[in-house]
Amino acid sequence: MKICYILVHILTIFYAFSASAQDISHPKYEVRAVWLTTIGGLDWPHSYAQSVASTNKQQKELTDILDRLQRANINTVLLQTRVRGTTIYPSTIEPWDGCMSGFPGKSPGYDPLAFAIEECHKRGMELHAWVVTIPVGKWNKTGCKRIKSRHRGIVKRIGDEGYMRPENPLTAKYIANICEEITRNYDIDGIHLDYIRYPEQEKLKAYSLPTCRNNITRIVKAVHSKVKALKPWVKISCSPLGKHSDLSRYRSNGWNAYNTVAQDAQAWLKDGLMDQLYPMIYYKGNNFFPFAADWQEECHDRSISAGLGIYFMSPCEGNWTIDMVRRQLYFLRSEGIGHCFFRCKFLLDNVQGIYDFVANELNRYPALIPPMTWAKCTPPSPPSSLAYDHKKRLLSWQPADSDTYLYNIYMSDNSSNGIHSPENMIAVRTAEKQIQIPPQHNLFDIQYAVTAIDRYGNESEPSVFTIKGIWKR
Repeated sequence: MKICYILVHILTIFYAFSASAQDISHPKYEVRAVWLTTIGGLDWPHSYAQSVASTNKQQKELTDILDRLQRANINTVLLQTRVRGTTIYPSTIEPWDGCMSGFPGKSPGYDPLAFAIEECHKRGMELHAWVVTIPVGKWNKTGCKRIKSRHRGIVKRIGDEGYMRPENPLTAKYIANICEEITRNYDIDGIHLDYIRYPEQEKLKAYSLPTCRNNITRIVKAVHSKVKALKPWVKISCSPLGKHSDLSRYRSNGWNAYNTVAQDAQAWLKDGLMDQLYPMIYYKGNNFFPFAADWQEECHDRSISAGLGIYFMSPCEGNWTIDMVRRQLYFLRSEGIGHCFFRCKFLLDNVQGIYDFVANELNRYPALIPPMTWAKCTPPSPPSSLAYDHKKRLLSWQPADSDTYLYNIYMSDNSSNGIHSPENMIAVRTAEKQIQIPPQHNLFDIQYAVTAIDRYGNESEPSVFTIKGIWKR
């Protein structure tokens, strides 16, 4: 470990006692995510789609959730898409999960994944399809039964649950086919692999770990190959255990990704198999800070976003306080690490004021998702034909090249930092080619800048239009 743990402690103490809204920096680029769980309708949906009216109710519940996430400047939604050998989209491989219609194997009458993608994109958010990989549910329930009947020997039983066998090469092919199906049919921004590991009940022996790690890595390679062949801009990520391995001064207490469940997640970043990691650092104190720093130190210029267990702030779950979580978030930002909340419900329920803090202080301004410069670093050309219709107060533009995917719009006065300051963002990741300007009664000139971004998140130079103020300068 190269990280200086004395510095980690100093930063921890500093953020514990002196951080305030004024101390928080506001980066232009940062992953701000939530895990949005569908299993059992834990986060969504809380009602079934069984008629036109109930479908509308289910869809409105999601749009209300997304509206509130947008107000908190969340830019990434990890939506549970493969649940337990079941899906929330029409699949040719696996049956419907019962969370949407109330009946396992039955369609809710619409495509929830397509709907969610469209609604996220309307709000400038990325949607990543969260795929639960190894667990396939109760041994005699719909998902597990289907896989067992069609693929003999691919599923094993542990207690009452079924798990796919990582040691069987057909498991890698099967999971990769699911990810390929999602990537081919949907305009997703990412594939997020959950539980890409051995079940903890197996209690892996030290001598078997290298083979077990290779088995899990084989699955990751298969997914990477299928997804990137179709859409190389789709981000591949996973949620490893929160501690990669023992550190030189801090022990993992027998529970870590590398030696307990055979996740070689840092190597997946190094070898280019993953674009992002969301380690589940659902701990506090010295079980959080040094391990978060370790993930960032070993990021290999990829994106790290710490999973935060904000459910522990609920009286039913733990005894965490909002100050504990605030300290973690201050530290993550100081280290250039993004954040991902588990779960969405606890954020939106404003447990101990967490939503108010995130929306009004931590994420006061929007942030762009860091670009995938390791995959492509050439930005698109700036938007062309920038024009302003004074009568309609419409600022419009056109793409200058085929690399353009979406646009960002900034508003500033001549004394501010233009496109470099997040507080100047007035629209991010929009597909629109025009924006209505509010009535102008400003004393000084107002500058509007429009940039293009490509599928990899690279941003162009700005095209600029200035509306003169009353005081001509």
